[in-house]
Amino acid sequence: MQSLGLLLLAGAGLVPAYQLPAQLENIYQTHKTDGCQNVLGRGFSAGSTGKDVSYCGDINGAIFLHTSSNSGGYADMDVDCDGADNGAGACSNDPSGQGQTAFKDEVSKYGISDLNANIHPYVTFGNEGSRPSFNPKDYGVQPLSVMAVICNGNLHYGVWGDTNGGTSTGESSISLAKFCFPNADITGDNGYGQRDILYIAFKGKGAVPGSGADWSAQSSEAFEDSIHALGDRLVGSLGSGASAIPTPTSSGFLTLSLPTASWDISTSNPSWMSSSSWSAPRWKPTLWRRAQN
Repeated sequence: MQSLGLLLLAGAGLVPAYQLPAQLENIYQTHKTDGCQNVLGRGFSAGSTGKDVSYCGDINGAIFLHTSSNSGGYADMDVDCDGADNGAGACSNDPSGQGQTAFKDEVSKYGISDLNANIHPYVTFGNEGSRPSFNPKDYGVQPLSVMAVICNGNLHYGVWGDTNGGTSTGESSISLAKFCFPNADITGDNGYGQRDILYIAFKGKGAVPGSGADWSAQSSEAFEDSIHALGDRLVGSLGSGASAIPTPTSSGFLTLSLPTASWDISTSNPSWMSSSSWSAPRWKPTLWRRAQN
């Protein structure tokens, strides 16, 4: 069959996702079963019970959630509907929804009143107001910085957008949860219970997209697209050759490969580029090419 040309992902009803680069897949498999050697905070839960989740610093330049029980693992994905328009759509049954996120003041600098869980894929990371507590900022993670989330065999990007008030961990905005599990019945009161989701927070101000993110986006796909290039660079900083490649979530399509590079986060340029006029290429994950047979 001959190529039918480029198709709009939104028009095809697909959810954008990114294949795991081999280097990130190796990180996922290695740390899943290994015990955390550099425990930054321990005694947290994956829900209302248990104390087997820790904040781990075994990945250089990053922090992630790790579970010590049952031969090791990561975190689950509860659903957060906090923020603007917190009762809309599938968030209408959220029993614990709040009208604001922890970083409402910070995000208001970008022209919106607060994060919208239905539009902004964000991660609830850090615990405050209880014992034990954990503040990622104490270890260099900045509010509204880009985070990488490995879920359902794919890679997604979000921002650190909220914190937990108790000791529970493993939570994301409903838009991110729907990215991860597009065919599941995700609502404000129904998430994902298996502990196989890796949330990676990156240290340093270089992880903050600032005005480069489309905070006023009208869709979660558009917002994720706006932070994708920075997310790719941050993932690349975890090891050589890491670059997220868009992949569809249904059959009949193939991906377009992109060149990878080793990134220098301090300059926001690849190590093999020195021109001050260079800027990161932007890949639009809303475009796909139908496979040829």
